[in-house]
Amino acid sequence: MAERVAVIGAGQMGNGIAHVFAQNGFPVTMIDVTDDALKRGRDTIAANLDRQIKKGTLAAADKDTILGRVTLARGLAEVAGSWLVIEAASENRDLKFGIFSELETLADVDAILATNTSSISISEIASQTKRPELVIGMHFMNPVPVMQLVEVIRGLATSDDTTKRVLETSKALGKTPVEVQDYPGFVANRILMPMINEAVFCLMEGVGSAESIDTVMKLGMNHPMGPLALADLIGLDTCLAILEVMHDGLGDPKYRPCPLLRKYVATGWLGRKTKRGFYGY
Repeated sequence: MAERVAVIGAGQMGNGIAHVFAQNGFPVTMIDVTDDALKRGRDTIAANLDRQIKKGTLAAADKDTILGRVTLARGLAEVAGSWLVIEAASENRDLKFGIFSELETLADVDAILATNTSSISISEIASQTKRPELVIGMHFMNPVPVMQLVEVIRGLATSDDTTKRVLETSKALGKTPVEVQDYPGFVANRILMPMINEAVFCLMEGVGSAESIDTVMKLGMNHPMGPLALADLIGLDTCLAILEVMHDGLGDPKYRPCPLLRKYVATGWLGRKTKRGFYGY
């Protein structure tokens, strides 16, 4: 039997990460701060398993077995006994720093501490612990059960052994890991977020409607989803946070977040999760 993994966060990314580990035979402890968040996370896993069954990519008899591998728990102390801990909390520097500072004393001494951050420095996160050689980035793509890529990001102190184990584990999940360097936004968001941001500028300046902008990118560039619809899926608050990290970390004005994006986030229009973003849901 595979060794236990802990996932911190039962939200969009956390429940997806727990899903793929459980589906590939790993017992998983999914941790959040409230019972409601944990129930929503488990319900999402169940719904996504049902979707796989409907598509014929999963046998109906396997659903209960997979769900049975997911243990719900409140509190970071529940990471004890896991060889790999993956933090999938909100894209907030202070929140992540606080979690890793606590993990230093709560996680097993030889446990690998991974973060699903999409932009924040792995080296800075690692500096919150006394085991920087065991800290690494595992940036899964959304939706996790569907998307193949995992960006694996080494901090300055991450050891070769930690990197090797995380690359091997990613492959065991049926994913394709790609090792990238620890710079703001890494590769995926260094390229994606300026495109989304420019689409928001086009909307703000009246160059086209949301539908027009997305249709141009879908039909003209063969993207499966337009940038504004994708921003709604990711969460506009997350897009803004990533752009701010890149703007601060790289100091280049080309990464400045569009004022319209800031306005939507300030209004609470965050995309699909609030049923209102660049589109209504």
